[in-house]
Order: sequence, then structure tokens, then C-alpha cells
Amino acid sequence: MAIQRLGIIMHGVTGRMGMNQHLIRSIVAIRNQGGVALSNGDKVMPDPILIGRNAEKIEALAKAHRIERWGTDLDAALADKNDTVFFDAGTTQMRPTLLARALRAGKHVYCEKPIATTLGEAVEIAKAAQASGLKHGAVQDKLFLPGLRKLDMLRRAGFFGRMLSLRLEFGYWVFEGDLQPIQRPSWNYRAQDGGGIILDMMCHWRYVLDNLFGEVKSISCLGAQHIPQRWDENGKPYAATADDAAYAMAQLVGHNGEPVVAQMNMSWTTRVRRDDLVTFHVDGTHGSAVAGLSDCRIQSRVATPRPVWNPDVKQPMDFFDQWQLVPDAEVYDNGFKVQWEHFIRHVVEDAPYKWTLPEGAKGVQLVEAALQSWKERRWVDVQPLAM
Repeated sequence: MAIQRLGIIMHGVTGRMGMNQHLIRSIVAIRNQGGVALSNGDKVMPDPILIGRNAEKIEALAKAHRIERWGTDLDAALADKNDTVFFDAGTTQMRPTLLARALRAGKHVYCEKPIATTLGEAVEIAKAAQASGLKHGAVQDKLFLPGLRKLDMLRRAGFFGRMLSLRLEFGYWVFEGDLQPIQRPSWNYRAQDGGGIILDMMCHWRYVLDNLFGEVKSISCLGAQHIPQRWDENGKPYAATADDAAYAMAQLVGHNGEPVVAQMNMSWTTRVRRDDLVTFHVDGTHGSAVAGLSDCRIQSRVATPRPVWNPDVKQPMDFFDQWQLVPDAEVYDNGFKVQWEHFIRHVVEDAPYKWTLPEGAKGVQLVEAALQSWKERRWVDVQPLAM
């Protein structure tokens, strides 16, 4: 068994997502397990170099995780031909420019979502990646969540019969910052800095809908700015200019060609009373399922209870207790790590890989369609993207 080195330039990993999910729980975890196994029995060992603007911060992060290489000079990192992959988890506004620089330097590129703040930029960088002949990918981590993998297994097994509808509930209360410390970065709530829940979450919902439930054909969306003022990391008040909630419906064409209706509520201004911070409730003619991040519960056609509507009597049924838990039939690894392993195999041995930058552009397309729907107060069709 041979071990191959893969040099990876990691940019923007001092932020929450880049550090926790991509560096610590993905690349560091892969290194600790001895690398990524290839089909021929060899292994690939990632050798990252961390690049950031704050030298002190990036050095401390590297040393904390026994990473030998770090720096602040992105141009020098891109010029090093021993590092063949560029990863970006920095700001969305900078991402298309950074990806284009990496492609011109001959690097394979992998990045967080959204891949751009506008559809025009997203399509442009996706086309550039395709024309380069290099490997490229965008994060689509929700597809690798245990709960959604169980939902997909149910769909492939025909459990739902004809799928009818999906109700997606996402969110929790993000503290304003005056009484309790904030738990999300303040830029998330400033439109001028690339914030907004529609831009952040619609990219996720596009690939989840397309892959698990049906191709998105149209959307109706109402955004909201519920909290007009928040406090930043330093306790300073600022105007919250970005949408912090959105309420949407989408029309899908299911995998069997039948129509599917999707309802999507997403909010950073809601208090949770459901199974998880995100739940997917799927109804079909033969059965229903409710999945969260990890668990999935089902109720089949023959096990559906018969509730009786009687507003004069306290409800005797415990509806939460009427669902069967889908067992963990396998060990589910971190979703970000799983997709990193797929991408590394794609780079090294050309393994199949479908979560590309054009797929990332589709997410930005749904963002723009949702924003247009909100602005014009109407349904907006989602056309096939010309790539």
C-alpha cells in the first residue's frame, strides 16, 4: 500500500464553518485516520497549508492541530506547484475572484456555498471551471446528513408510494446581542456584507430538493426583516439590513414525473418546538416520514392512526408517539468529511463526482428567483441553467 501526498491550500478556515467543519472535522480527521482510501488500496494523505490575513491567528490554529504549514501570502501559495487543490471558506463576495485566481494557477477548486452572491458571477465561474479541465466542487453537506440519507433510502425503496408534499422547517432564535451574546457572526444580518437567510439557506434547499424530492420548477417566496437592530461581536448596535426569515413554496417535478409541493420556512427569529433544528416532513400515498439532522421517523399507510376532530375534548392522542424510528443500519460519518473524501478521490483517481460548481450555481439561481418573487410578489419560474 502506497501513501500519496495531496497538497491543499485552505483559505478562510479561521471562520466558524471553515475551522470546525472543514479543517478540524474533515481534513484533520482524515489525517488522523490515516488518509483517504483509493480503489486500488493506496491512500491519500492531505497536506494542508492554511492561508489567512491574520498571521497570529492562522499560526495558532495551525499549531493547535499539528499542521506544519501556514502563511498570509495567497499568491505564493498558488504559485507552489506542489499544492494542487485550492479550498475557500472565506466571504461569499470574494469567492468568485479567488476561485478564478486558483483556476488560472492550475489548481483544482473546492469551496463553501454560496459560490457567488449573484447568478451572473456563479455561472461565469462555473463555466470557467468547466473550460479549465480541472476538478471542481461545491459543498452540499446536507445530502450526507444521516437523517436525509435515511429519507433517500426510503424514497429509493418506494416507501412513500407517490410523493405528494414536503414541509421543511429550519431555524432557531439567534440572540440579538444586547441581553445575551450572539451565536452567529454579525455580518449574517447585514445585506451589504453578503448576509441574509435567503442567500445562506436557499443554496442548501436547491440541492436537497433536486436530489431527494424533485427538480425545482417554480418558487414563491416572502422574505422578512423581523429584527431591525442587532449588536455585533463588540457589543456595538448596528442596523440589521438583511432578511432574517423567509417563507416559501416551490413546485417540483418528482423523480417519477409527478408534481410535488414543497413548503419551506426558515427563520433566525423562531423558538424551536420540533424534533430538531431542521425537519423534513414528507407525505406520500403509502407513507410519511419526518427526518432531522440524524433521526428519521416513519408512519406507513397501514399504521396511520384515525384521529377525531373534537374541539370540546382534550386531545387524547400523543401524535409524536405514533411514529417508528428508522434504525441506524450503518455508521454515519461527518457530512463535510464524507464529501471531502469524495472530492479527494475525484482529484486523485477521477472517481465519479456530481457536486460541481454548476450544481452550486443552481443554488444561487434559486436564491435570485426567491428574491425576485419577494420583490415582485409573484411566482417565478426556475429555468434550466445554460452551462
